[in-house]
Amino acid sequence: MCRGPGGSGMPESMERPAVAKRWRSYVKCVVVGLLASLLIALILIKSKTIFINPWFVDESTSVIGADVSMHQGTIDMRRLKEQDIAFVFIKATEGSGFQDVHFAENWANAQQAGLPCGAYHFFSFDSPGVTQAENFIRTVGPEMEGHLPPAVDVEFYGDKLENPPARADVVRELASMLDALEEAYGVKPIIYTGTGFYKEYLQGDFDDYRYWMSSRYVPLSWEYDGTWCIWQYLSRAELDGYSGGTPYIDLNVLNEDTSLEDLLVPVNS
Repeated sequence: MCRGPGGSGMPESMERPAVAKRWRSYVKCVVVGLLASLLIALILIKSKTIFINPWFVDESTSVIGADVSMHQGTIDMRRLKEQDIAFVFIKATEGSGFQDVHFAENWANAQQAGLPCGAYHFFSFDSPGVTQAENFIRTVGPEMEGHLPPAVDVEFYGDKLENPPARADVVRELASMLDALEEAYGVKPIIYTGTGFYKEYLQGDFDDYRYWMSSRYVPLSWEYDGTWCIWQYLSRAELDGYSGGTPYIDLNVLNEDTSLEDLLVPVNS
């Protein structure tokens, strides 16, 4: 326990050194306590036990969106909108052969609720980029006007972190998919990724794309100094309006330099 440096009633000539000693002991105790608290906080952050990003995002003034998949089950998009969700990205496909079973329902419900929406694809390192694009286009349909651009989620999965693909292979196949989507929809897709994956695989080869960056445990600016339009800042938010196998939903914030209107694919008159 730290004891404050109060007086003792002894003569002044004797009290001054004693007070100084107690001050040093008190300050040392406080510093040690602060350092211990900081260390504990860092351990909890690293172990993904606490989530500090909401302290750095003003949800009352920022444009907040969600991203969803079959894991949220049936989703009441109107209820999400009532909770100040301003946009939503919906998983459509993965690789060359997987389609999210709730995509069509979620896509239709978001539009009926008047909630700006976009579709995203989970990129596979084990499948050609062109056939992945074909899977997405076949599932989502040919029309993207008035919606958010298609997004491609590229990140490690399964054992790929321990057995990573070659950068050249990723760049080649991802570029093939992005080019095919741009040709189909007339707009560059958005790339979703994490800060580490960006630095290792994407930086320098995809600099003309807009980025949806994931940094869910620490502020994005702590790990990344590049440009971004969307930051996924939380993966364990809990909202009303969905009934899947998880109680959680991902939250995203729009960069204050970007407007939702700027992201929407223009409607050709």
